[in-house]
Amino acid sequence: MNASRWLSLGLRAYLVIFFVYLFLPLVIMAAATFNASRFPTVTPWTGTTLQWFSALWADGGMWDALFNSAVVAVGVLCLAVPIGVASALFLTTVEGRGKSFVYALILSPLLTPGVIIGISTLIFWRGWGLNGGIVLTVIAQSAFIAAYVMLMVTARLQRFDRTLERAALDLGASQWQMFRRVLLPYLRPAILSAAVLAFLQSLENYNTTLFVAGYDTTLTLYIASKVRTGLTPAVNALALIMILFTVAMAMVYEIKRRREARLAVARLAVTDESA
Repeated sequence: MNASRWLSLGLRAYLVIFFVYLFLPLVIMAAATFNASRFPTVTPWTGTTLQWFSALWADGGMWDALFNSAVVAVGVLCLAVPIGVASALFLTTVEGRGKSFVYALILSPLLTPGVIIGISTLIFWRGWGLNGGIVLTVIAQSAFIAAYVMLMVTARLQRFDRTLERAALDLGASQWQMFRRVLLPYLRPAILSAAVLAFLQSLENYNTTLFVAGYDTTLTLYIASKVRTGLTPAVNALALIMILFTVAMAMVYEIKRRREARLAVARLAVTDESA
């Protein structure tokens, strides 16, 4: 057996191990949802049941926490995405040694522990009369999530042909028209991806949220409190619903993408025949 064959087998084995490592916890978590045990486990299996979905539906505290998390995530989208896009656009205009300084300054929240961000945000805004709550949680999370948005938009901007901007301006377009009709359509995929990432980062954040949420409990804080007081498989039921929803949205997106690709190929074929 030659070296290329061994390399191919090793790569396949690595992929199998990687996906097992990635998805096995999710499978175990989903299986625990249907175990009659009052603890989220698959061993011992005490019987198959759907009672934890009913328990989830009756858990008003969890739904309130999920609603608060969704409100915070939407607020982070509205704040972090514009800041991240503006930072990326500004970074492309800076030249010389100052560019490295600005880049490091914008990325610094990513290198700062979430605990420090939460405490410093609470101390600073408390001096302005803003105590813990949903608004302060949005501000604190946006402080570092905006850096993720900036990185994704900057990566897209590096492949942008700057001559298109100059051409639009030479043809009489204003700066706003150039941005809306030339630059924004090009950045749209990166902005949408960054928005999804920002939403998920906000939804799962715990360290920063712990210090700024106040009395407005988010989903991560609620689950953490249930771990101390007694966690039930109702949390697994919620996680399973969220996973199924995510998979369904991914399938819808993929079907839509393939349909648009087929339509684009059909239009191209019609254009070629007409020519």
